[in-house]
Amino acid sequence: MCGFAGFCQPDQDFEKNREEALAVLHRMGSALRRRGPDDSGVWLSPHTGLAHVRLSVIDLEGGHQPMVKTLQGKPVVIVYNGELYNTQELKSQLTEKGHRFETTSDTEVILTAYLEWGTGFAERLNGIFALAIADSRQDRLLLCRDRAGVKPLFFSRQEPLLVFASEIKGLFAHPAVRPVLDRQGLQEIFAVGPARIPGSGIFKGIHEVLPGHLLLYEKGQLKDLCYWRLESRPHEDSLAETLEKTRFLVEDSICRQMVSDVPICTFLSGGIDSSLVSAICARELKKKGLPLRTFSFDFTGNDRNFHASAFQPSQDRPYAEIMAAYLDSRHRFLECSSQELADRLFDSVRGHDLPAMADVDASMLHFCSIVRKDCKVALTGECADEIFGGYPWFHQEEAFRSPDFPWSMDIAPRQVLLKDEVIRDLDMENFARQTCQDSIARTPRLEGENPTERRRREISWLNLNWFMQTLLNRMDRASMYSGLEARVPFADHRIIEYLWNVPWEMKNYQNTPKGLLRQAAAGLLPEEIMNRKKSPYPKTHDRTYEKILSRMMEELAADPSAPVMEYLDKDKILAFLQTPSDYGRPWYGQLMAGPQLMAYVLQINFWMKAYLSPQGQA
Repeated sequence: MCGFAGFCQPDQDFEKNREEALAVLHRMGSALRRRGPDDSGVWLSPHTGLAHVRLSVIDLEGGHQPMVKTLQGKPVVIVYNGELYNTQELKSQLTEKGHRFETTSDTEVILTAYLEWGTGFAERLNGIFALAIADSRQDRLLLCRDRAGVKPLFFSRQEPLLVFASEIKGLFAHPAVRPVLDRQGLQEIFAVGPARIPGSGIFKGIHEVLPGHLLLYEKGQLKDLCYWRLESRPHEDSLAETLEKTRFLVEDSICRQMVSDVPICTFLSGGIDSSLVSAICARELKKKGLPLRTFSFDFTGNDRNFHASAFQPSQDRPYAEIMAAYLDSRHRFLECSSQELADRLFDSVRGHDLPAMADVDASMLHFCSIVRKDCKVALTGECADEIFGGYPWFHQEEAFRSPDFPWSMDIAPRQVLLKDEVIRDLDMENFARQTCQDSIARTPRLEGENPTERRRREISWLNLNWFMQTLLNRMDRASMYSGLEARVPFADHRIIEYLWNVPWEMKNYQNTPKGLLRQAAAGLLPEEIMNRKKSPYPKTHDRTYEKILSRMMEELAADPSAPVMEYLDKDKILAFLQTPSDYGRPWYGQLMAGPQLMAYVLQINFWMKAYLSPQGQA
């Protein structure tokens, strides 16, 4: 995994001010250094500049970027962040067409695929990627992002200049791009955050390349091309065929994503998703006489403080112990203290350049920083719930009736700390509802579906385009902040495509959440794991964390210079702090309730101060 940045301006000759242009490229690359601590490079042409920072995983010696191939005396250059999982198949096809390779890097395969197939190369890739290609032959720049949106790619158009980067901080390292927050950005932060409208970078004028899209910048014109989209069609496979194909796709994806020239590990919670990934990885490594390293996460004191709920019925540790013993893996239990968790809230903002998922995000960043000391590559169980229908809102009648996002159906909890005039000005309820309905309107329809299944397809669409994107952002930023590559086998586009059309009675086989996946895992996992009820990523149950956040909120309310206080009501804050743990149902997903609302507000304040204040510097 890596990071890259650059700029393109067709009417400019950067060679005339070469030293200045190179200095900008180095600043942009340095801003992304956490994503790629092993190597760096820049490339400059009259119209385009590219910067790259590298985390070396494949072809440690030969994978330097920017990578250049010269044809008819004109360079074609790529910078790339990701992993290609069908490298060998593509390399064989390209070799048969007469191409020769100088490295074993997947970067060279992607660049050669572009040279052979032009813009049609993207649909041939199986992997997680964001990339930029500068083609001097046609005087054009190409930006491309993987189908599931695993790898990020932001851009800002300052006509006729186009600036792009793996993270927003890379854009701000360019002197032409400045952080500005407008009304829509505020609406997104307060009404739908930590989610973002697809393609939105929250800051005014900053956008993200959409998953499955390719941007072409030629002669000052920016064209947005969609190379992949979901299609709804009748599912014609029998249950037995569906089980067989699902098992094949899941196993094949996991095996493909084990490719690495450095040791791999897995995140192991003891749930069905991470356990299946770990089981297949352990099996494949055992064939080579190698053990699997596994890591599980929890919070200091949760053995004493945990209390079961409908959202979180069980602790992970007992199940992780069962699974680690079953796999005979080299397992480590990692813990995060309440103070470490609070301290990491602001690192999480630095990683995202935006307010994030509060402690749900900050704790993952902390754990990834520890894992990185031992491993560079980790496979995770992320995305299975969105694809196989594991979340409660796939099963709740309320979600089928609601016109709002199923993981955030009540806007009131979000408004509990806001000034009344802010609530009125931002029109939060209508904004969130209209945003949701606009997204639902783009759901690929299947003619003849009954109203229940039509709505279930809408919920699936919202999950893939909103909730899954938030979690993928979390995983990418939390891991790459420490230079750890976290892979997500369940987000393989072949799995997403196939499961999109599998009917609910098969996905929910035997009326069991993710029943199809459980049946596909038969024989690979112990019964205790196969039958475990879903329990989401853990959160701390230690009231010490709540007390730390309460003190921070008291300080915030008393600070007249705190930028977020422009939007918050001090009296409401003080009333809230009397009983924050009694604060209702989660306001986002399953885990974010009272303490997480405080953490999110603290993140917003830090973000505003660091990114939007004249003296701010993240």
